[in-house]
Amino acid sequence: MFGLFKPFKNPITTDIHSHLIPSIDDGARDLNESIKLIKELKKLGYKKLITTPHIMSDGYKNTPQIINDGLYIVKKELKKQNIEIEIEAGAEYYVDDRLEDILKDSQLMIIFDKYILFETSYYARPLNLEKIVFDIFRYGYKPLLAHPERYRYIKDYKKEYYELKDLGVMFQVNINSFGGYYGKDAQIKANFLNKEGLIDFLGSDTHSSKQIQNLSKVINSRVYKSIFKNNIILNESANLYQ
Repeated sequence: MFGLFKPFKNPITTDIHSHLIPSIDDGARDLNESIKLIKELKKLGYKKLITTPHIMSDGYKNTPQIINDGLYIVKKELKKQNIEIEIEAGAEYYVDDRLEDILKDSQLMIIFDKYILFETSYYARPLNLEKIVFDIFRYGYKPLLAHPERYRYIKDYKKEYYELKDLGVMFQVNINSFGGYYGKDAQIKANFLNKEGLIDFLGSDTHSSKQIQNLSKVINSRVYKSIFKNNIILNESANLYQ
């Protein structure tokens, strides 16, 4: 299915998109599941995890306090079990009416001290998308769009993806998209972004063990190896990016 070849050592040891804090979004349901997922990611070679709980006004009303409290609990349990892995927290912000106000908050959950990971509706392009991108820059951050391959409202790939790039938006593609985990449409778009060299970051977007099982297959595929030939992937050097 993936065009498998001899085992490929994943050049990425830092994951920047996951949902590992228990009971605060649609990711890990409890602390036991959090630790299980982290151990499974560690087996795939990850040494640093930046977990990114959802923040959305009509769904997961998380705050930096809620996220950091949950992160503390996870870290405490990892230490108790002698599991050596670095874990930090950012957030995955949903573009809604409240995000414009959130951007004014100095307590933003950001990645590598500069990137704001954000997502949109899968079916309708936000009317305020350009303004959100402008505001992210205005407040001194860089906009990082989560899984651009999964947005069904994007129809004209070349035109619409390049328009976002021209706005200064960076792209984080989900590794599992290359294996068809999110459907054919997302897989086709992920392959397009790969061939065009438009991918800046890769993410596991881990919510469950099922996703991690699929990750292990994709990581050992030809298409995954090609990503590093076609794109400059910044997971390991993002703090140096200017």
